[in-house]
Amino acid sequence: MGHWIFSEEHEIFRATIRKLVNKEIRPHINQWERDGKIPRQLFERMAELGYLGIKVPEQYGGLGLDVVTEAVLIEELAKCGAAGVGAAIGAHIGIAMTPILTFGSEEQKRKYITSSIKGESIAALGITEPNAGSDVANLQTNAVKKDDQYILNGSKTFITNGISADYVIVAAKTREAPPHKNISLFIVDTDSEGFSSGGKLNKLGWRSSDTGELFLENVLVPTENLIGQEHKGFYYIMKNFQWERIMLSLSSVALAEITLEAAKKYSKERIQFGKPLSDFQVLRHKMVDMQIDIEKARNMTYRALYLYSQGKDVTTEATIAKAYAGEMVSRVCDQALQIHGGAGYMMEYDVQRYWRDARIQSIGGGTTQIMNEILVKRFGIAD
Repeated sequence: MGHWIFSEEHEIFRATIRKLVNKEIRPHINQWERDGKIPRQLFERMAELGYLGIKVPEQYGGLGLDVVTEAVLIEELAKCGAAGVGAAIGAHIGIAMTPILTFGSEEQKRKYITSSIKGESIAALGITEPNAGSDVANLQTNAVKKDDQYILNGSKTFITNGISADYVIVAAKTREAPPHKNISLFIVDTDSEGFSSGGKLNKLGWRSSDTGELFLENVLVPTENLIGQEHKGFYYIMKNFQWERIMLSLSSVALAEITLEAAKKYSKERIQFGKPLSDFQVLRHKMVDMQIDIEKARNMTYRALYLYSQGKDVTTEATIAKAYAGEMVSRVCDQALQIHGGAGYMMEYDVQRYWRDARIQSIGGGTTQIMNEILVKRFGIAD
């Protein structure tokens, strides 16, 4: 369904991405789901086409296009049928590279952004810890400055691309207080001495993206790998959350769309009591409700996307979109599985994967409960 936010050029780009997805991604997703990761060759292929550097300025080798173009990529990747594919690519270009692109030094951009959009290196963002997820201010990983380097100690968990990454943007405390003004971001090369991974985590969904635990034991990081200013990391993380939450909202809407399409198709093919399921009014109305739910989330998401593309602070809009779309996609996928009946519970039907992949959307990037707490303050409901 078209929308005014997308120009003719955006729609041409969408058609190009869709062809790539159908030809080079969709045929392999079952294998990648079994492997628990997408191959490095996919990053290289995306780089070859310029898709890893859509919003990156041309001076660093990117295409220098708008974020709406990147949004098209996110949507179409989400429609490949395995959300882990979009999660892996999205984590690389959307949440790990972005802090460097936004707050990094010229040297950091030329070294890390350039290699990332060429497909020569894979990036991950290391914030979540065993005892600190949405509570970013309670991070325990610490960085102690000594001469011209920092010594990092701590651990991270649930890190997308954590196993494949060549470098990780690590959030660490650089002093004990004051709260929210004591965290810094560092670029940590994964071949650094003292850096290790605990191996791939076995997930319910997003199985085609690798997710890992990371450990830092006296890892030495040069001062030139500090992103932006010392102690400003909490602000950088919060700023980055705006785009991450828009990305998650976009992917939620896209996943819900393909899931509803699967339900429509099945309801027309499945015969019960001598007629297709789509002839039963209760199911027809159920699918109308699902479509309306999707449209609500879509409009919230596109509003946040448009304002973000205009350089606005969209903390409220992105949070609203994330809170609604993250819950909506689970509702739609659950109803789609119900429409499939017993077949929906079988692994041979894609709807079971959609249902599993949807569940993380209301957790990753900040839980719905955290979104609501943010909105309580933004709406003036509480101080």
